[in-house]
Amino acid sequence: MIQQRRDATVEARPDADEPDDRRQIAALEKRVEELEALLEAFQDSVHRETTRQRNELAALAKKIEAPEMARALGRYSQKRGL
Repeated sequence: MIQQRRDATVEARPDADEPDDRRQIAALEKRVEELEALLEAFQDSVHRETTRQRNELAALAKKIEAPEMARALGRYSQKRGL
């Protein structure tokens, strides 16, 4: 008889807590959506920064290439009268 009462209590309980559970699930789903939006924004930011740095490095690499360096040194020496 005690076992029957426990089973009835366990079965009755989910129905009583269902609206609260639904609110908690809805709140968690909303939070997950917010976190997904933040993660997407972070990924976009990382991509933009990576692209910017890659372009900056490519520009620096081009500046130190031999032909470009020779032209820059030639301009520098003409400007300084060397």
